[in-house]
Amino acid sequence: MRLDKIQNAAVAVKKKGFMETLKKNRVAYAYIAPFYILFAIFGLFPIAAGLFISFFRWDGISEMHFLGLENYVNLLSDVLFWKALKNTVVIGIIAHIPILLGGLALAYILNSKLVKGENIFKTIYFMPMVTSSVAISIIFQSLFGYNYGTINYFLSFFGEEPINWLGGDGSLIKVAVIVMFAWKWVGWNMVIYLAGMQGISNDIYEAARIDGATNTKIMFKIVIPLLTPIIVFTLVQSTIGMFNLFTEPFILTNSSWTGGVNNGGLTLMMYLLNKAPQGGTAYGYASACAYVITIMIVCISVFVNTVSAERDGKKAGRRKKS
Repeated sequence: MRLDKIQNAAVAVKKKGFMETLKKNRVAYAYIAPFYILFAIFGLFPIAAGLFISFFRWDGISEMHFLGLENYVNLLSDVLFWKALKNTVVIGIIAHIPILLGGLALAYILNSKLVKGENIFKTIYFMPMVTSSVAISIIFQSLFGYNYGTINYFLSFFGEEPINWLGGDGSLIKVAVIVMFAWKWVGWNMVIYLAGMQGISNDIYEAARIDGATNTKIMFKIVIPLLTPIIVFTLVQSTIGMFNLFTEPFILTNSSWTGGVNNGGLTLMMYLLNKAPQGGTAYGYASACAYVITIMIVCISVFVNTVSAERDGKKAGRRKKS
């Protein structure tokens, strides 16, 4: 009995303290309330509703029919889903090599003052991010065109036959998508890395140069280790971008929801949107696909962060021993 009274008294004190805090800071809570209300409506509710719908067969209008895990089973047994996953991973991995390394190289060049007009080059490299998708499609379709493409025109000087990049058996569509994807996003990573490099003290660079370190050694021994948290952030961001890949293959395959010839440019996001709402009305199936993609992104992000944390822990241990 005595223990119950003590517990009840503690609960009452906590409740009273909470109400007093709420009353004292009511103005502050009133200011931040709109964000949480809008986030709950347009953020949390769609997430919960999507998970709920993924267990049903629903066309968006008629009555919903409970299927349990059938949507997930059908998704994982669909050959086209695995084709889309393979295309997405191949495009993402290959494209992010020049995106990450190119962004680092460009950021280092601009940060080291090796070129004049730094702001001009930053604007030029970042321009693809703000360029109209229509303009981008015209440029790259002209580059990779079969009969009048710029790339095939230059290949003709070497006696090569024209290559059907966006047609044929569909195997070369990924090459065009990779080039377009890398060209568009390398400037974004460059801006992030440049901001990180400018946060490194100039004294570190000067001390390294006094010790006779070359630009290559400074890059690999100083800059990259200090930028590891930022690089991990861009890797996670790149993973999300890889699974959301849609615009580039959609434009290059002439707005085809199936990814062009033999589904050569089909990505997971195109596969999802083709089920609903663009190509069909299988909202339950599309919701299941969205959650499978989400689980993949979360798993890869956790893996990257875990590996990075373990690596930092090992480095810290070595420093303590030394």
